[in-house]
Amino acid sequence: MNANAPKLAVLVKGWPRLSETFIAQELVALQDAGHRFDIWSLRHPTDTKRHPLHDRFTGQVHYLPEYLYDEPQRVWAARAVAQRLPGYAEAYGVWRKDLRRDPTHNRIRRFGQACVLATELPAETRALYAHFMHTPSSVARYAAIMRGLPWSFAAHAKDIWTSPDWEKREKLQPDTYGAAFGATCTAFGAEHLRGLADTPDRVDLIYHGLDLGRFPAPPDRLPRQPDAAFHMMSVGRLVEKKGFDRLIAAFALLPDTLNWRWTHIGGGGLGPSLRDQAVAAGVADRITWKGACDQPEVIADMRQADLFVLPSRIAEDGDRDGLPNVLMEAASQKLPILSTPVSAIPEFIETGTHGLLSSDNPTALASAICDLAAHPTQTAQMAEAAYTRLLAEFRMDPGIARLSARLQTLCTDAA
Repeated sequence: MNANAPKLAVLVKGWPRLSETFIAQELVALQDAGHRFDIWSLRHPTDTKRHPLHDRFTGQVHYLPEYLYDEPQRVWAARAVAQRLPGYAEAYGVWRKDLRRDPTHNRIRRFGQACVLATELPAETRALYAHFMHTPSSVARYAAIMRGLPWSFAAHAKDIWTSPDWEKREKLQPDTYGAAFGATCTAFGAEHLRGLADTPDRVDLIYHGLDLGRFPAPPDRLPRQPDAAFHMMSVGRLVEKKGFDRLIAAFALLPDTLNWRWTHIGGGGLGPSLRDQAVAAGVADRITWKGACDQPEVIADMRQADLFVLPSRIAEDGDRDGLPNVLMEAASQKLPILSTPVSAIPEFIETGTHGLLSSDNPTALASAICDLAAHPTQTAQMAEAAYTRLLAEFRMDPGIARLSARLQTLCTDAA
């Protein structure tokens, strides 16, 4: 036995990921609170840049086979060892039940990854913690059953709203090898999950909050000069739920009297079609697509912009945002905010007080943009109110303290 081996194992979809800074922020904060753990990632990184936060993590990062056929010898060797673990038969039975309801290659891959995880975890491991309730939690659950360990999860947005209720319900019940506890980052999500759990107190509302020590003090924002362009910016993946197609349609409706430009930061599969949409709408020359950027670059742009826009909406498959951290990051720089009343966004932004929440209808978005551009004093007052609320209610520390205590108890009780 290695006395220095970490007792906690953390599962993530991929590490590092620019779009999941909130996970890096949390894990570094837990590390700073005294937790020692390694990260077990289901996927290899695809981003070419890293946030400074990623470099602050001092544990090891292990990569499970992203696809089972990539490392067949590792998978089959793990399966042979896993079959001798005390909980393998129970895990196999749970997985077969899941597979009958979800007969997909992804479900098969989860079990193979779980076999590798269960056999490669240090003997000292006492508990598992998975970020996201869907795939990472399934891998953690199967591996935990094999090893006879407790597990827990943090749920966010897509994993809540696109997972079937049967799966969420069983991951919340102790008699179905469910999690010891679940954390989620919005009251909206917590209410939904508590409605599926026999014991609602198994679900904790833990806002990500913001570690304000990582951000500069907000700039002294001077009034925009009459001849200066109204500079809007957005940060978010180019996917359906972010609503950028509606925003581009709104840009086409802005009056010629408004001199504007828009900067987008982030990658995503809809990039080519959105660029084509901008060309067809005749607004492409006012738009800058910056692609993926690290956090210092994002903050630098926020300090120069006049308005942050995030037109979130519910995608056809039910996917939606939770409470995007970028809204709090914008507030940290006293950057006025225009968004939509989707999911948990109203938990931070009360429309007319901390920013504006508009319908994602292009006409409504265009009207809101014009209103904010035309009333800089009121817009600045809302940005000031959002900053004040961030300081008072959405700091990172309280949530980390609660999560740290939960994980400490989990590891101690399992010792």
